[in-house]
Amino acid sequence: MFSDAKKYIAGGVNSPVRAFGSVGGDPVFIDRGRGSLIYDADGKEYIDYVCSWGALILGHADDEVIKAVTEALGKGSSFGAPTELETKLAKMIVESVPSIEKIRFVSSGTEAVMSALRLARAYTKRDKIIKFEGCYHGHSDFMLVKAGSGMLTHGETSSPGVPADAAKHTIIAQYNNIENVKKIFESNKGKIAAVIIEPVAANMGLVLPKDNFLEEIRKITEENGALLIFDEVITGFRLALGGASEYFNIKPDLLTFGKIIGGGLPVGAFGGRADIMDMLSPTGPVYQAGTLSGNPLAMAAGIKMLEKLSIRNFYQKLSEQSRKLYNGYRENLKKLGLNYTFNHIESLSCLYFTDKPVDSYKTATSSDTALYAKYFHSMLDNGVYLAPAQYESAFVSIAHSDEQIANTLKAHYESLKSL
Repeated sequence: MFSDAKKYIAGGVNSPVRAFGSVGGDPVFIDRGRGSLIYDADGKEYIDYVCSWGALILGHADDEVIKAVTEALGKGSSFGAPTELETKLAKMIVESVPSIEKIRFVSSGTEAVMSALRLARAYTKRDKIIKFEGCYHGHSDFMLVKAGSGMLTHGETSSPGVPADAAKHTIIAQYNNIENVKKIFESNKGKIAAVIIEPVAANMGLVLPKDNFLEEIRKITEENGALLIFDEVITGFRLALGGASEYFNIKPDLLTFGKIIGGGLPVGAFGGRADIMDMLSPTGPVYQAGTLSGNPLAMAAGIKMLEKLSIRNFYQKLSEQSRKLYNGYRENLKKLGLNYTFNHIESLSCLYFTDKPVDSYKTATSSDTALYAKYFHSMLDNGVYLAPAQYESAFVSIAHSDEQIANTLKAHYESLKSL
């Protein structure tokens, strides 16, 4: 299948990390999924911790989500005109996320970030953007500078084809280093339009913010007239119903979303303060458009997804299942006398093959990626599907059962032992 795909698709895949380039071997082609399980084209079953890169917090093929999408499809797949579904999902997000007063839907996280940054520059009448080393905000030109995710896996700090002029207004800061951020502001007084950050950096593995780091970023931006943008494509509706802004009790000016709000269908969104969002066309001068923005199938899936996430104790149950897995991971490491670093928060985690605490891009890249590749293939052989790259997070869904977690822990122990 991979050989055939390479004849017609560039690289044989439609997103680089899927090619297994950093772990070796040929990629697994998926035929179907149900709950926390996926099945490859040969019929082999895997316990899935990729979950469409975090989008499937309910697991695969949730009956209610499928029903909602099917009903929407029966009415038409796309109109390029307003639908009530857009307003309904927008209202649900605004009411769930304390930082958002108005929102706009797009078709991907990359689009959401690109649009939010354009809006920030227009609002502040400034050009420069601060992003953090190892954080990934999609593949728009001015964000492919010291990027994470697949860019980090492939050892690239930027991409050919990105003009120097496109990246010259992007300034790189060090994650979890507030003094570094202060120096950047001091040397660029009145020039910083916005700081964009993954509140939990989930594209260089999983790096958690140190105490008060996010609070200090909020304070610095306010003092300097710059906007704070939370990229919550991963953390949105994952850490809590109100995302990272609720979880850490911080109110950014703009936020970007994707993944979960589309229930597994292509979607993105950006939102925030009304006075900023009202600068968008047609009410304001900042242009942004998209034929499939607010697609009714994605809206229907997102509505049903958020309805289910709003059920009492959903996040408590998800956290409990996640802790069972993480406690077992730590116990296995202890039994085998291994000092590998295991970072986690709620239903996100990453195992690094280093004995150094991982709290930055530098320490994240100290992980032994060759060892991760061996671990990945051993887990795959034992029926557990993890991200085919060290610098990605693992995701627990509400569909992961006690039995599946127990089987994962057996595979984890055997795989570590085999190394």
